[in-house]
Amino acid sequence: MFAIANERADIIVAKDGRGHFSTIQAALDSVPSTSARTWIILVKRGTYEEKISINKSNIAIVGEDRDSTRIVYPELRRNWRATHENDFGAAVCNIGNKASDLTIASLTIYNNYGSLYGDHDHQFAVRGGGNCTRIVFINCNVLSDGGDTMSLWNTADGMYYYSNCFFNGYVDFVCPRGFCYITDSKFYEYDTTASIWHDGSIDSTSKLVIRNSSFDGVLNFRLGRNHKDAQFYLLDCRFSPSMADTPIYQAVDQSKYKWGIRYYFVDCHRDGGDYPWFRNNLDLAYDGSIKKSDITALWTFHDQWDPERTLPAVLTFASVPTPVNNACDVNAKGNDTLHWIGGRNATSYNIYFGNTAEPSFICNQLNTFYNPATLESNTTYYWRVDVVTQSDTLSGNIWQFKTKVSQ
Repeated sequence: MFAIANERADIIVAKDGRGHFSTIQAALDSVPSTSARTWIILVKRGTYEEKISINKSNIAIVGEDRDSTRIVYPELRRNWRATHENDFGAAVCNIGNKASDLTIASLTIYNNYGSLYGDHDHQFAVRGGGNCTRIVFINCNVLSDGGDTMSLWNTADGMYYYSNCFFNGYVDFVCPRGFCYITDSKFYEYDTTASIWHDGSIDSTSKLVIRNSSFDGVLNFRLGRNHKDAQFYLLDCRFSPSMADTPIYQAVDQSKYKWGIRYYFVDCHRDGGDYPWFRNNLDLAYDGSIKKSDITALWTFHDQWDPERTLPAVLTFASVPTPVNNACDVNAKGNDTLHWIGGRNATSYNIYFGNTAEPSFICNQLNTFYNPATLESNTTYYWRVDVVTQSDTLSGNIWQFKTKVSQ
């Protein structure tokens, strides 16, 4: 009755009644308690003024449009905790302690308490803890008028992957615990205390990796801090002139930390001039043998999870390229295969590839990988994947990578 022609989704949510449900929570409640596959909930455009609680696994919540599919709710953590024993329910998007394998895509989640009431204390847009793990946010806006905007807090073994997202907020507004990999994203800080925060105090290999992302904010915003043992890697990141000349810092007495200062930078730059504290220093990590090309999502998650190969096809367009966009030192002799996550409604893919900024059409195919016939060393290649559906062709972004210099 509510099926949309050529649209691959299990459940449709629409405020106007032209779906299975008019609220996202009702759709979540209808999903089976256990499922071996990903259930896709497609949320049509509109502003959904509700909190959502996710207590099941293998679910994808996908907005029809990143900016016009909005989940908005005002909640101050301090107010919530005055009458509740824990944080579950204090966020706009609340992820249960046992939920795993969740994908949130192409929508906005916004805790607007501060703009309504003028208080910018901690107010979660997203909050999860316990044993929640393998959580993906892709092509999303995650926003808050206070601190701790994006708070996934399974310190022991939580694994989180964020791609092509925009985050904003006040103090520590992106603050993962455990293992987190963020790529191709933007950060905006409304406070000066710190933008990013990490807790890796249980496992010495826990880390926060941010690559190919940009940071902006109010004048003299500071990049990051940690109150417990943490490990930061920033690669190919760009900082605005507003960023203060203040390194990532330990926020409590250094005697509280077991593993010392672990802040690593590779090829990061600030508009208006670099600061010495984010110069390249990857040689200080581990035993000094790690290379920039080694730092991938799979490496971040200790070979336990490879989201860039296993994400469900939930977006309408091709996404998550491998090699990553702007990758360097790609092996030319090995003819590494190109991979991507396919489009949700795809029937096939048009492949464009070449060494010019406007790559040439190569072929139409069914697979979500392509192996170039030859690659030259020390060469920049460009490629694009268009998604062909039963009714349309969706043009993809142009990605690029550079091959290694021959030895």
